[in-house]
Amino acid sequence: MGNVAIIVKIMPESPEVDREALKAAVRAAVPVDDIQEEPIGFGLVALKAAVVVPDKAGAPDEVEAALQKIEGVASAEIVESTLV
Repeated sequence: MGNVAIIVKIMPESPEVDREALKAAVRAAVPVDDIQEEPIGFGLVALKAAVVVPDKAGAPDEVEAALQKIEGVASAEIVESTLV
């Protein structure tokens, strides 16, 4: 079994959410390789996190669920995945 690299788009609840604190919470929740900011509009900035997980059933869904539980996160959606 290999690994899967996934990119997760994390939308904060509002522009007032502290992005640095949110990044720290994301890093604490899942094994993040990289986090990038993506401006959305009206001051709202989404985070795109690159995460590598084992290639097993349900692993990407577990990452998505863990990120959605973080305070200040409105949604977390897998936007890309590939085998590595």
